[in-house]
Amino acid sequence: MHTAVITGTGLYTPPHAISNEELVASFNEYVRRHNAEHAAAIAAGEREALAESSVEFIEKASGIKQRFVVDKAGVLDPARMCPSIAPRANEELSIMAEMAVAAAKQALERSGRSVDEIDGVICAASNMQRAYPAMAVEIQQALGINGWAFDMNVACSSATFGIEQAANAIKTGTARAVLMVNPEICSAHLEWRDRDCHFIFGDVATAVVVERADLAKTAGYEILGTKLATLFSNNIRNNAGFLNRAEDKWGDLRDKLFVQEGRKVFKEVCPMVAEHIATHLGSLNLVPTGVRRYWLHQANLNMNLLIARKLLDRDAMADEAPVILDRYANTSSAGSIIAFHLHGEMAAGEVGVISSFGAGYSVGSVVLRKR
Repeated sequence: MHTAVITGTGLYTPPHAISNEELVASFNEYVRRHNAEHAAAIAAGEREALAESSVEFIEKASGIKQRFVVDKAGVLDPARMCPSIAPRANEELSIMAEMAVAAAKQALERSGRSVDEIDGVICAASNMQRAYPAMAVEIQQALGINGWAFDMNVACSSATFGIEQAANAIKTGTARAVLMVNPEICSAHLEWRDRDCHFIFGDVATAVVVERADLAKTAGYEILGTKLATLFSNNIRNNAGFLNRAEDKWGDLRDKLFVQEGRKVFKEVCPMVAEHIATHLGSLNLVPTGVRRYWLHQANLNMNLLIARKLLDRDAMADEAPVILDRYANTSSAGSIIAFHLHGEMAAGEVGVISSFGAGYSVGSVVLRKR
């Protein structure tokens, strides 16, 4: 069995940012128009009036202050409230592949690897632009990589699940190096007209190179272990798909896009994640208080604070559980990788944990030691 290491990460950030102030102004204008249009039905008690949002509400509920998106104009248009992404011909590179390629090139550069040294590509994300051909295969071709490629989806946990698949390929000798990418266009699955969730998501792409330790050109991080778990729940759900395409007009039926029971998710997921990480560390003869850094899924600031507190028996310091949520918002599978990419500095021998969790329920943890 070979030892697997992470030697490079990459990050692509879309050029457009939306502040909470901008988002609230647009959302509230939509609410005013909606309530005016349906004033008679609201007065008759046949329809409920929509409530306006506020910057204070968003930041208290989530810790988010802005988000990056692939299309700003469409999201902020009160008559539209969703991204307007121009279709591309089949011969053109897909937008998800384009984002993934940008992040991948940075990860390859950091690892010192050329494309001919990569044996496989895994595209792990919460939403795929299409069913087939696989996004991973298009990314593979765009980069000029030989070998194999496939897509996988475990919602917000996709990155840690993808790292385990890459690590297993390395350990068993079926690959020398694997590129794992997470292109997330979350703005397209979000219902921007729903006050309870209109602020949650942003767009981004991340990439990770996993390879054999004995062949690595940079020190990187040894993967000490990976642990995955799933438990079915309807508390976070997205029903959009080809089987309901005839009835869904992307907004007429609210339940076809992102929905969640936020309080239930908070109550059920936080202890589940803390226990998962603690158990994983224990299996490696490690203790939570001995971990230098936790790169947690960036879904909600209060969730991250509580999970870290359960693990450390105290409030975590900023550099122990770094937060990028305020700037990037929830980017699904990419969130924990952004935190790792931007705050990965550690001394040799120190241990860190990448953990992601979300719909499913699903939770994954990757324990690393800086080489």
